[in-house]
Amino acid sequence: MLAMILKEQKKPLVREEIPKPVAKDDELLIKVKACGVCRTDLHVKDAELPHPKLPLVLGHEIVGVVEEMGKNVRGFQKGDRVGVPWLGGTCGACEFCNEGQENLCNNALYTGYLTDGGFAQYAVCKADFAIPLRPGLSDTQTAPLLCAGLIGYRAYRKAAPKKTLGVYGFGAAAHILTQLATFEGKEVYAFTRDKDIKSQEFAKQLGAVWAGDSSSLPPVQLDAAIIFAPVGELVPLSLKALKKGGRCICGGIHMSDIPSFPYKDLWEERSIQSVANLTRKDGKDFFAAIARFPIQTNVTIYPLEKANEALEDLRNGKFEGAAVLEIP
Repeated sequence: MLAMILKEQKKPLVREEIPKPVAKDDELLIKVKACGVCRTDLHVKDAELPHPKLPLVLGHEIVGVVEEMGKNVRGFQKGDRVGVPWLGGTCGACEFCNEGQENLCNNALYTGYLTDGGFAQYAVCKADFAIPLRPGLSDTQTAPLLCAGLIGYRAYRKAAPKKTLGVYGFGAAAHILTQLATFEGKEVYAFTRDKDIKSQEFAKQLGAVWAGDSSSLPPVQLDAAIIFAPVGELVPLSLKALKKGGRCICGGIHMSDIPSFPYKDLWEERSIQSVANLTRKDGKDFFAAIARFPIQTNVTIYPLEKANEALEDLRNGKFEGAAVLEIP
């Protein structure tokens, strides 16, 4: 099969023909139709996330169809449309798994990081972690939902805004979450890179009531803020925008160092919390939530061989929404 391989961090991916993977007893072999390009892929490539499996096939926003099933797999059949997210496996026995926090499992497997992902024509995944997908959105439009959507949704539930929600970094996750929050009657305030008028207009088109630079204060105090941009200096800025008791949720897997800030900006029971990974329940709840309204994802499509270009365009903010590889 054709795949784009990360052989060494901080180096471009390499196009290679490699053997098609074989599904183990508890796995599915999936013919990949599309795979989203996530900022986490960029963090792995840039060595901001250490110790990946190498050589590695990146990609954890996989949409495809079941090609083969391991002998112990139940509940799937050939041709089923499925999604494969970041969380690819857990031990099922540690304290976190036993307490309903499998996203914190000490021995978790992560797709496109510790196991091969979807920048290829085929992928395998543990059947228990595959997400059945209904007909509806195209494969390319569905792919960003498998991480940008899921992580955004987990962050949104942690934020639990009563009315006003700030979103810092208006990329793939934010453009999906804004639609859901607006549908649920929340006021979304979008914060973008300085003078990024295009992204600010895009946010308003999706329902944001206000959009401005990340250094700006919104016209109202916020119940909660979610930071998707991997920029630590946004944490103190967001605290200044929160009302008493407000929550700052850090939605990324990697962030630059948070600079010091005066205690008075945190006082009055404001809080800062990170979001780590996701659970299978997040997937079930998220896809049930977005089934209630016609969600749309804005995608820029690249062929598999252009994966390096897609990653660099993501780094440089050259598109609105999400990048997706369409697999031949």
